[in-house]
Amino acid sequence: MFLAEAFRFSVSALRANPVRTGLTALGLVIGNAAVILVVTISLTSREYILEQIQGVGSNMIYAYYEAAGSNMPQVEADYLKWADVEAVRTQLNGRIRAVTGVMTSFDRMTIQGREQDVRIVGSDHYYADVRNLVILAGRALDEADVTLRQKVALLTEKLAERLYGRPQAAVGEIIKIHGLQFTVIGVFKERVESFGLSELTRETILIPITVQRYFTPVERIDPLYVQVRRTEDVEAVTAQVRALIESRHRPGARYTVENLTAILSAAKQIALALTIVLILVATISLIISGIGIMNIMLVTVTERTREIGIRMAVGASRRDILQQFLLEAMLISVSGGLAGILLGVGIPLSVRFLAPMLRVPVSPISVVVAFAVSFVVGVVFGLLPANRAARLNPSEALRYE
Repeated sequence: MFLAEAFRFSVSALRANPVRTGLTALGLVIGNAAVILVVTISLTSREYILEQIQGVGSNMIYAYYEAAGSNMPQVEADYLKWADVEAVRTQLNGRIRAVTGVMTSFDRMTIQGREQDVRIVGSDHYYADVRNLVILAGRALDEADVTLRQKVALLTEKLAERLYGRPQAAVGEIIKIHGLQFTVIGVFKERVESFGLSELTRETILIPITVQRYFTPVERIDPLYVQVRRTEDVEAVTAQVRALIESRHRPGARYTVENLTAILSAAKQIALALTIVLILVATISLIISGIGIMNIMLVTVTERTREIGIRMAVGASRRDILQQFLLEAMLISVSGGLAGILLGVGIPLSVRFLAPMLRVPVSPISVVVAFAVSFVVGVVFGLLPANRAARLNPSEALRYE
């Protein structure tokens, strides 16, 4: 029996029971679609996590004073100073893109008829780039604002909306901070919302750090930010920043110097663990589908015992019978697999179409793996029924009713 003839016989046999064939293939449709979607979800979540972490600040290191040493009183000299910012900027100039620091105070302001405390953040012209801020209206602080101690301010988006209705309306307005008049030159927001876990809250005012110094009795930089030029240098520069800060302060004072690499690594490990669990679930689905194919093919062999006997009687070899039934199992598996691949690829593509701004990557490797698994399932779970059909005794098969 030629392969083309076996293929035609197999297609005819499967079309004779379309509902049973469809239900048998359905498991593979679901399993293959699940494999592709699991990998797609894993890639999408990993990229989203990376974008969120980078949105806080690309290649960023942060440092702040933690506490005095054991049995040591806390003194003002332990705090990070602007001189520390300048030292890091000077000594690590070749490996960093920018360094900045933050000083924080609070002031009472009347907002929509109610007095409340508003956070005042002082920094320099590098702050917007290091913290990856988005300027919604106006402009950011520039070097002249810091050097000349200009009384200018930027408002967060939420504060600008509460005070003036919309961000654009805030630019050029005059506000009072610690009794002095400041001109609003811009409105900003964080590229990635930190929900008040950073020095920025939803209602914060940013002013030049040279002006902020007048409002804070104790100079304290908290935190100090460093933006590294290259991702691969982050760990090494973190160690250098820690050593430099500790060398400039008394022994025993403790400082936290961290980067976002550990957070990113933990997020990737969580994503990997979740992917492995979901792939195991999808694999179980494929195995169950393969068992279903084997079960249906065993039933088919029993139903077609007389047909097998007739074919053997007119000259079909055991290899021909094995080939035909194995081909039928593979047709069910591969057709179900292809339908599952189309479904698994179609869902991410439709998401891209409905939400063009959302990046949903489809891994070509997952498509190849899904197809290969479908093929293997057809061969492995179709081999037993096909072998049973090929081993039937022709004379007994002809007498079968």
